[in-house]
Amino acid sequence: MELLMFNMFGAVAVGCSLLMITSKRPVNSALSLIAVMFALAGLFAMQDAHLIAALQVLVYAGAIMVLFLFVIMLLNLREKIGSESRRQPFAQILVVIVLSAAFAPLAALYDPTAAPVHKSIDQTFGTTAGVGRILFTEYLLPFEIASVLLLAALVGAVVLTKTRLR
Repeated sequence: MELLMFNMFGAVAVGCSLLMITSKRPVNSALSLIAVMFALAGLFAMQDAHLIAALQVLVYAGAIMVLFLFVIMLLNLREKIGSESRRQPFAQILVVIVLSAAFAPLAALYDPTAAPVHKSIDQTFGTTAGVGRILFTEYLLPFEIASVLLLAALVGAVVLTKTRLR
């Protein structure tokens, strides 16, 4: 059953990725990317990383993709007109096929039985407690630096968009 679910989530991710790069309309591409994010969240949940799966849905499929759609709608991007737009998906699929053929020899070299033995994963890996412990012990300084950078970006955006009152 687990293999079936993995194959199903993987097929959805690959299929929606192909739809995303071959779509002529930006909104359709963004919606396909949302489907890819949900499939990735399913793969994370299968690995018992439920917090990462929830964050994938909330942050990427939710907030980031809403921002992408908002920008796409604000810019009013339209489909290209002319003969180029009809040939573009075929060129994109051709590029995917060529890149896949280039990486196929690397995949043939992979031997799963020769993979190095990894230490066992901690039981709290991927849980809220495990992520919180690592985030606020080992990575406290980078977390705080990112917080200050986001605050500076927010203040800069407010200053740039503020209109002067006369």
